[in-house]
Amino acid sequence: MQTETEKKNSILVVEDSPNERVGLCRLLERSGFAVRGAEDGIDALTQIKRKNFDLLLVDVGLPRMNGLELLSHLPKSPRPIIMVITGNSTAETVLGALREHAERCITKPVEPEELVQTIRSALDHPAVAKKMQVLSADPHFVELRIPCERPIADCIQEYFRQLDSDLQPKVRQSAELAFHELLMNAIEWGGRLDPGAEVQVTFLKTERLLLYRIADPGTGFDPAKLEHAAVGHPGEEPDSHIDARNAKGLRPGGFGILMAKSLVDELIYNEAHNEVILLKYLDRKAA
Repeated sequence: MQTETEKKNSILVVEDSPNERVGLCRLLERSGFAVRGAEDGIDALTQIKRKNFDLLLVDVGLPRMNGLELLSHLPKSPRPIIMVITGNSTAETVLGALREHAERCITKPVEPEELVQTIRSALDHPAVAKKMQVLSADPHFVELRIPCERPIADCIQEYFRQLDSDLQPKVRQSAELAFHELLMNAIEWGGRLDPGAEVQVTFLKTERLLLYRIADPGTGFDPAKLEHAAVGHPGEEPDSHIDARNAKGLRPGGFGILMAKSLVDELIYNEAHNEVILLKYLDRKAA
């Protein structure tokens, strides 16, 4: 029979600042995890060879071997869940974490409760980021292929949030919300929550615009026949689709496409409606 200690998730905190390392270890220990600390990448690799950890919390700015170099030296199997934490969230750092399939790239400072919750969420849905295929990781052109699973949507959105962090908050938030809504539609409706099916996602950023492209594996849809969605009832009351959703036993909602249209400047579907492009134009003077 397993003891309570053996049931705890094990975490290795890789941080060169003694004060920060001790503080993070104490926080996670109080939250019920089995925690060890490493002062740099070399120390971390030595410990990983001796013990399998469930999750690594890795600072980027480490001596001898930085955090991203450490990730590239990790064994392929068994490979722990990876979370990168950094005080300098540059595009290079964010994309480096993405290439190494880290679950999150967290910018310091971070609220303790938020960090613990993010770690718990990652442990509840292991191997989410490992399933991503990174087709392009250029600062201005990110392209991914992801499985049709709900948890991965938050992982993807967090990366894109880091890449457009220099934008005016209102612009960034509206684009992110529209993207998330339509990505969830692609995963739930186009991909039918089938982990074996994939959605292709593109994020393009220029001086003048943000572009999101989402292509799902479904056959598409006819907007005029979406009885369960608000967009299928043009000119009627905005909640006139609710009866159709109740009849189908669907969860509350159905406003995703309509809301996305109101949040971005252009929303363009292909003929089959299984691929969509969202455009948000940028006013760099206000950004």
